[in-house]
Amino acid sequence: MSESNTAGTILLVDPDPKVAQSILSFLESRHYSVLWVDDGEKAYNQLDERPFDVLITELSAHRIDGMRLMAVARDRNPEICVILIAEQPDVERAVEAMRCGAYDFQTKPLNLGKLEAVIQRGISQQRLVLEKHELERRLDERYGLGSLIGKSRQMIKIYESVRQIAPSRATVLIQGETGTGKDLVAQAIHNNSPRKMEPFVKLNCANLPEALVESELFGHVAGAFTGAIQSRKGRFELADKGTLFLDEIGELSPGLQSKLLRVLEHQQFERLGDSKTITVDVRLIAATNRPLERMVQEGTFRSDLFYRLNVVTIDMPPLRHRKEDIPLLAQHFLKEACAQNGKHIEGITRGAMDLLIRYNWPGNVRELKNIIEGMVVRAHGRQALDAHDVPDHVRQSIQPEAGEIRIPTGVTMAEVERIVIEETMRICGYNKEACAKTLGIGLRTLYRKLKEYDIR
Repeated sequence: MSESNTAGTILLVDPDPKVAQSILSFLESRHYSVLWVDDGEKAYNQLDERPFDVLITELSAHRIDGMRLMAVARDRNPEICVILIAEQPDVERAVEAMRCGAYDFQTKPLNLGKLEAVIQRGISQQRLVLEKHELERRLDERYGLGSLIGKSRQMIKIYESVRQIAPSRATVLIQGETGTGKDLVAQAIHNNSPRKMEPFVKLNCANLPEALVESELFGHVAGAFTGAIQSRKGRFELADKGTLFLDEIGELSPGLQSKLLRVLEHQQFERLGDSKTITVDVRLIAATNRPLERMVQEGTFRSDLFYRLNVVTIDMPPLRHRKEDIPLLAQHFLKEACAQNGKHIEGITRGAMDLLIRYNWPGNVRELKNIIEGMVVRAHGRQALDAHDVPDHVRQSIQPEAGEIRIPTGVTMAEVERIVIEETMRICGYNKEACAKTLGIGLRTLYRKLKEYDIR
């Protein structure tokens, strides 16, 4: 049974195979998807690998106890329904467990009917919270969080962080790989802050020669250096009363790191070539794709600046860790690309979407956006983007799973044939003779099919 057709996903932690089997059989008969492990360390690993709606664990689970597992599970999914089980009544531990976030506390022997009722309530409450977040996301998309798109748990945590952080004056450090949307989060924080009617000014520290970065930050007066014909305001002045977003802050030289620290501490600076001190009121949001903490240890980034920036941190997840958001993102970028290029493409086929979901996305959301736009530009007279519109490097980098060919539901027989031929070619290392032999067809037939489906 696929997880999409279940009443919920459950991680069961119990060292007793007989007890676990009775719980597992009962819950599976009620259409729950249950994974059983016999100790806390195995449960810990599973919580890192996949999401669960419910955690049922022995309070005294071996290696990692139930209280610690609950903390880990709630960190991965704050709304998870945690049910702790003890061998005998322990009122003090039960109170502590409920205070720490457990949904229920039960003792053995279990009443399975009562257990299921608790699970149903917990999952219902969890879904109500997720629906609330989705409604807030739609409202934010229209009124505040701009181009941030996604309904994964990782993105829900980002939305919550933005709402909590935005009203404050705190400096924010956004960390994440290139292309994850750090600039969009910075814009969302500004849009939801009391400064939203004031300027939002950006500077990418990696895109400018070091000699120009200081002028860009603090401005200069006429004659300050060769080519400075007239005075110019820097980004700090332009952002006065508003927000300054410094992207790739890890690229700043040690000298500029020192000057930036002074501005953050005193909100004062001088333009290049001038002795007049300028006072500003600027909120700083910084972003980096480099490990600043490690750079501090290596001596390439000032520790005092790091601690001044690291007041509030947001970690942007790579796209490969939130693949459930790919369909939403792909449809959004499809709509954008069609509008920009005068195309009328209604959607993306299941076959194409399956390939996009299985790809690892080293370039993250930015790469997805560029690929969708390229697919739209190259498409001619089609109602939907199909699997053969997906670029070769994407299709060829996807590894087959356990030697099997995945066929998405809802595709046409022609699409099925194309997918089978394409996947078999990949498995055979693009050796056409081996592919034809594996498929049980003649080599001429294979060549005709490759041309028909534009498989290269």
